[in-house]
Amino acid sequence: MKANFVFDPNSAAAYKAIFDLRLNDARRYIAEEKSKYPQNGIAILLENYVDYFQLLTSDSKADYDKFKTRRSERIDALEENDENSPYYLFAQAEVYLQWGLIKAKFGDYTSSTLDLRKAQGLLKKNNEKFRDFLPNQKSLALIEVVFGAIPSNLKGIADFIGVRGNISKGVRQLEAFKSNIAGTKYNFYDDEAIFLLCFMDIDLLHNRGNYTKLNSYLSEMSDKSMLKTYLQGYVAFKTGHNDTAITYFENISESNQYTPMPTVQYLLGNAKLCRMDSDAHVYLTNYLKSYRGTNYIKDTYLKLAYHYLLKGDMLGYSNYLKLVRSKGYAIDEKDKQALKEANDAKPDTDLLRARFYFDGGYYPKALAQLQNKRQNELKLLRDQIELYYRLGRIYDRMNSFNEAITNYQKAINLGRNEAFYYAANSALFSGMLYEHKKDHAKAAAYYNMTLKMKGHEYQNSIDTQAKEGLSRIKQ
Repeated sequence: MKANFVFDPNSAAAYKAIFDLRLNDARRYIAEEKSKYPQNGIAILLENYVDYFQLLTSDSKADYDKFKTRRSERIDALEENDENSPYYLFAQAEVYLQWGLIKAKFGDYTSSTLDLRKAQGLLKKNNEKFRDFLPNQKSLALIEVVFGAIPSNLKGIADFIGVRGNISKGVRQLEAFKSNIAGTKYNFYDDEAIFLLCFMDIDLLHNRGNYTKLNSYLSEMSDKSMLKTYLQGYVAFKTGHNDTAITYFENISESNQYTPMPTVQYLLGNAKLCRMDSDAHVYLTNYLKSYRGTNYIKDTYLKLAYHYLLKGDMLGYSNYLKLVRSKGYAIDEKDKQALKEANDAKPDTDLLRARFYFDGGYYPKALAQLQNKRQNELKLLRDQIELYYRLGRIYDRMNSFNEAITNYQKAINLGRNEAFYYAANSALFSGMLYEHKKDHAKAAAYYNMTLKMKGHEYQNSIDTQAKEGLSRIKQ
């Protein structure tokens, strides 16, 4: 019998289980499928999805090293299938795409870019052959976003390989895909489109104004999906709806039916710290106990140090600072920043409280911490720059345009030649404010000013956002 690609009820059940984060159920459905229909190439693709989500949720480097060889085995197996199916090139592209994303997560950037380039080539070829095969649009949109988000320190690899992308364009394409599949046989891809749109909007576009839109997308997902609850919490947390985020994270199922997600404890600890809850340390500690990956360990120890500092427990503060220096890895930008802060002078507690209140969306409380603070009260230049930056951010969120711009400008004047991120971020957010006002000349001036500042913290993500801003106003 000729090998083929059939999205039959078993495959559909496996796919649904994956996007509910019931990975063991998905494995069971796939095993059934393989025993009944060993020729079905969809089962191979679904196995890759399971590995992809396993690695996304666990962050386990040991699993990554163990699973890596499966990529080429699956490509070989898929190449044996029916070449006349629209899933033939598409399934191969999906395997390359998922591994490209995972490799980037684990720092294998050159190999990641090559896999993504390979996926893009296969998808373009498939799109020419099968114009009406809508799933092509989902993956081409994702690649457009990923190539648009390549950080400046990796641009050399990307330019050498010849890849280009645009985040905003990719997001628009993905939104179009989501509406195009409604009522078609491809509508089972809806959960995947929502999952991708949430992360793109929050992590790449940093679009805090889309809370209502993203929530309406999420309402379409099944209430049995742990991914839905996680995304509802994540979107709420990242858009300043902190109380709502805490409620979602506290209600995430502990049932062993779902794959474990240590990140929930990390986010819940952070959200509680933003609200100044006395039990924030419990969840941060839980994360450190249950997590087997490499990310946010230093950052979590730093948050624990700050939790004790704000309680006035100086012994707890200094003990956790030592752990920031000795534990974890300085690969992720947050962990690099945590190590830098741990080796820097102690923060001003009013500024620190304002920072956490701000991150939680408690803007009046954040402002109350700083309203009577004066630059000359602060001994360190770092704290003086941060004072104006924090005031700029708070006024920005409270829609006080003039106060926001005034304070951002003071932060830029004081900090443009320093390694702190405050001045670069102030220029970036000033650009966004002017873009919002449709003053594209001033917006471009601030975005270019952002890109001229070098050697500061969070350089890659700030530069990416400034470039994205410039490309938006040129459209």
